[in-house]
Amino acid sequence: MKKIISLFLILFLTFSSTAYAKQITDQLNRVVTVPDDIQRVVVLQHQTLNLLVQLNQQDKIVGVLSTWKKQLGDNYVRLMPTLKNMPMPGDLSSVNIESLIALKPQVVFVTNYAPTEMIQQIEKMGIPVVAISLRKDLAAEANKINPTMEDEETTYNEGLKEAILLIGQVMNADQQAQALVNYTFAKRQLVTDRLAKIKPADRIRVYMANPNLNTYGSGKYTGLMMQHAGAYNVAADTIKGFKQVSIESVLKWNPQVIFVQERYPQVVSEIVNDSAWQNIDAVKNKKVYLMPEYAKAWGYPMPEALAIGELWMAKKLYPEKFADIDMQKEADDYYLRFYRTHYQGE
Repeated sequence: MKKIISLFLILFLTFSSTAYAKQITDQLNRVVTVPDDIQRVVVLQHQTLNLLVQLNQQDKIVGVLSTWKKQLGDNYVRLMPTLKNMPMPGDLSSVNIESLIALKPQVVFVTNYAPTEMIQQIEKMGIPVVAISLRKDLAAEANKINPTMEDEETTYNEGLKEAILLIGQVMNADQQAQALVNYTFAKRQLVTDRLAKIKPADRIRVYMANPNLNTYGSGKYTGLMMQHAGAYNVAADTIKGFKQVSIESVLKWNPQVIFVQERYPQVVSEIVNDSAWQNIDAVKNKKVYLMPEYAKAWGYPMPEALAIGELWMAKKLYPEKFADIDMQKEADDYYLRFYRTHYQGE
């Protein structure tokens, strides 16, 4: 009984003086009422955490998902040093409600596929919940990890824009959000223009390697990332979403280039040192590349992946078409604009 009384006392102190003055529609098409002035945020989704940092809202974050390091990579802490000691009251699919309440959040960001029970559990405590998918889905697909899409390009492009502007609206960072959207899609056009004449049959065959032979097929932003960079995703015709495949499938696909996400550097050494991979063209020709931090081939779009990650990938695949592009300069410009620090990678 004392514990229950304490929880309700915390809730009363947290929310009794909060003015709820703004309604937004999240990416589950839920109308949510949020405070007009938000100073305390809990983020249980790594994509939203990354976007909040780019919108310079990290000082308002008081709690994050427990798997942030796995999702964002060990190096991400340099972009938000307070992550080292940040409370972690939940993850993508669960929450410790007592730990969450103790942080006195004014809003909680979750992923679109967070369990309904989890969202309701938080809302019952009087805390607004905003779901972010980074997709512009059909209503029946909005809460799925691997949705059916009528048009992948529109779903992800418009969904990313909507997500950034929505987070900006919640945080009263509308100007920063619009600047991020404008920069992202203006920079992406460079790659589109230079690769416009490459025929589908001439695209380079690419495999996106993840731990344990997991890869991205159709229905994920990573496939669109490859497409925009002039690649042919060898898994796209066989699988949907993010799934494990067999080494026999990879041997059959015989990719000319293999990309590995920055957060999984061990996969590069596993591939180049494993005898099972040695007859694959990408391995024979030493074209197994660890992607830079900003490429973020996550299956969900991130602005730097569109703005400079696709450019990096295109330059690796078609160096002659991008000989004048200095990726260090491009990355540094982005990081100074949106992370307020110099890019430190190679």
